[in-house]
Amino acid sequence: MTRRELLAMAGAVPLAAQQTASTIPVKLGIDLFSIRSQGWTPFQYLDYCAAQKAKVVHFSEIRFIGSLEPDNLRKVRGYAEEKGIEIEIGMRSICPTSKMFDAKAGTAEQQLTRMIAAANVVGSKIVRCVLGSAEDRVPGPIAMHMESMVKVLRNMRSRIMDANVKIAIENHAGDMQGWELKSVIEAAGKDFVGACLDSGNPCWTLEDPHVTLEALHPYVLTSHVRDSAVWRVPQGAAVSWVRMGEGNVNIDDYCRKYATLCPGRALSMECIVMGPRIYPYREAKFWEAYRDIPAWNFERFAEIAERGKPYVIPPVDPAQAVQRERQDLEASLAHVKKVLNL
Repeated sequence: MTRRELLAMAGAVPLAAQQTASTIPVKLGIDLFSIRSQGWTPFQYLDYCAAQKAKVVHFSEIRFIGSLEPDNLRKVRGYAEEKGIEIEIGMRSICPTSKMFDAKAGTAEQQLTRMIAAANVVGSKIVRCVLGSAEDRVPGPIAMHMESMVKVLRNMRSRIMDANVKIAIENHAGDMQGWELKSVIEAAGKDFVGACLDSGNPCWTLEDPHVTLEALHPYVLTSHVRDSAVWRVPQGAAVSWVRMGEGNVNIDDYCRKYATLCPGRALSMECIVMGPRIYPYREAKFWEAYRDIPAWNFERFAEIAERGKPYVIPPVDPAQAVQRERQDLEASLAHVKKVLNL
């Protein structure tokens, strides 16, 4: 990191003063989980994303791409290339001890082997995966699951390297803070493992998304981006995921920092509007799952909650839910395009 970037991270030099938004090198992408309820074919997803001027489409789960059959993958790749779109593919848990891991699909190594082969066929440079979720913190400890995943990655190192792809681990659904994911990447091997940096999930681990970015930016391979609203409640704090620009985690500056610190990486919208989720940190029992969290890190999160205000998400008629997904995504894309002058 340069001295100017360090000063910017500390707030001494505004990022806007260092470079104009029009010069920020970023590839705008869409994570298809944003529009998970549409029921489209992979080709319809690509049509929609092309209409939104996305440069990267992130098939974060196998269901979005249809199947891992080589013929299907070749057709999807060809269609994406015609539209000038880069494909990224992903899967869920590769941690055998996680509650999210699907043992019916084979061992973690077998599942990864299939995904690596699929990545080569479809032209994806990465395979995104996760450890699990906040449920793995209870009874935990989360460190046990981190060690389990590192073992799998080490077992797969030569095969992954030979395939010339990288594994992008997401800080996912409340499983790890940024510094914890960093330790997994370094323990497994940063030559073939990196991060899928999610800006919404840090708040589910009581972490300021900017702290997560500070810890993980040297390892970022791709990203998921969405905004969060955080505020105090009597039990502790509430967290809702909201449209871009409607939260209070300073997501605009986060996007500018990301573009500066992770040049050329995809900034992919994973727009999920939901909440609130309550974190009762005023109750002693709550901390049984979070004893690993540094006090200074929690303080940064608590400061966000202190300056927040309750956020009410309007109820959605089930008949309108599918359309609302698209509206939320398109509003978020418009906001980011304006912030970064894309």
